Amino acid sequence: MITTAPCVGSRKTPLGKRAGYAEAMPPYSPTAADRAQRRAFAALLALPQATKRRVAGRPLVIDDGALDVDIQVGLKILSRTAGPELEERTVASARAVIEQESWLFAGRPSRVGEVRDLTVPTRGGGVPARLYRPAGVPAGKLPLLIWFHGGGWVVGSIDSHDHVARAFCARAEVAVLNVGYRLAPEHPFPAGVEDAIDSFRWSHAAAAELGVDPTRIAVAGDSAGSNLAAVVSWVTTRDGGPAPAYQLLFAPATDVAHLDTTSYGLFHTGYFLTRTNIDWYIRHYLGDTGDPSDPLVSPLLAEDLSGLPPTYVAVAGFDVLRDEGEAYAARLAAAGVPVSLRRHRDAVHPFINILVTDLGQRALHEAVGALRVGLRVSSPAPAADPRTQR
Repeated sequence: MITTAPCVGSRKTPLGKRAGYAEAMPPYSPTAADRAQRRAFAALLALPQATKRRVAGRPLVIDDGALDVDIQVGLKILSRTAGPELEERTVASARAVIEQESWLFAGRPSRVGEVRDLTVPTRGGGVPARLYRPAGVPAGKLPLLIWFHGGGWVVGSIDSHDHVARAFCARAEVAVLNVGYRLAPEHPFPAGVEDAIDSFRWSHAAAAELGVDPTRIAVAGDSAGSNLAAVVSWVTTRDGGPAPAYQLLFAPATDVAHLDTTSYGLFHTGYFLTRTNIDWYIRHYLGDTGDPSDPLVSPLLAEDLSGLPPTYVAVAGFDVLRDEGEAYAARLAAAGVPVSLRRHRDAVHPFINILVTDLGQRALHEAVGALRVGLRVSSPAPAADPRTQR
C-alpha cells in the first residue's frame, strides 16, 4: 500500500513530522525583501548582454572555462546579501538559507498533471516523498525518475528541489519521485544511504501502485544527491538487482577521502560551494564513526564498477567537485559502462538548480534529452513552457 499525506497540487503542502525522521523544514515562505530581490535578479537577467557584463565585471576565465555572465551577476548578488557562510551558522540556520536561495533562483515552476505527497516505507520507519506525474500523457505505466536532492547530506529538502523535479517531469514526460531522505547531523551516515536504497527498492516493488514501469526506473540527484544515486546503483547491482535502468549524476560528490584535486585548488572559494562548506558537510555526515573511504560514502573508491546502468554525468567547470565527477565517469567507462560526460565549462555548483538562468535551462534541456533516451521515452519532447523561464 502507498501511504499518502493530504493530496497536494502545489509546493506549499506541509510534510509534517515523521517518526525517526529529522523535523521536516516548513515550506519556504518568502518575505517582501526576498520577492524584491528575486524580481531584481530577473530584471538583471533580462538586460542586454553588454549591460550584464558591466554589472558582472571583467570576464572570469580559469582553466579554459569562461564563467557565464549571469552566474557572475548571481554570485555578486549573493556575496552582498548572503551573510555568514554555512559553517558559521547553526544547522537550522543553514537549512533556512538554502531554502531561501533555492527559491530565489528557481524560476517559475513547470506545470505537471498531478502532485501528491506520500511516505516511503524504509528500515528507518519511513521518509516523506513527493510524486509527480506529467500532464497530457496517455494513461499507462510511465518511466520513473527517483530524485535525491543535494545539500551535503545536511541541508536541502523536497521543497528546495521541487522546481527541478517538476521540470524533469514536464520536459521528460516521466513520473518523478522526489525523496526526503534523513539528514545529518540528526541522522548521520548511513541513514541517508539506507533511505535512498530503500526508496528505490520500494518504488520497484510498488511500481503497479505507482503506475510506473519497473523496468524503466532511473535514479538521479545533484551533489550529495547524486552521490546517493550512484551508491544506490552500485549497491543494487552488486546485490544482483533489481537495479536502476539509468542514472543521471549532476556535480556528483564521489570521493570525500581525497580533497586535493586540481579543481579543489582552483575553486576552493568564491564559487558558491567552498572547501570549508565541504568540510562542514562531511563532519556532520560522517560523525565520529563514518569512514570517508567507504564506497558507500565515496563510490569512486569502489573496487568494481562493472555492470552499473548507463550513466549521464554532468559537472561544472567552476566547481571543487569537477575533477572527482569526471574521474567517476572515466572509471565507469573503463569498467565497460555506457557513459556520457558533459563539462559545463561556464557553470558553478549546482547549475541544474538555477533554472531562472539560461545556463540552467540549457543544462536541463540536455539532461532531459539524455534521460528520454535512457528510459526509452518515444513521444516527441514537449516544448518548454516560456512561462517557466523567468
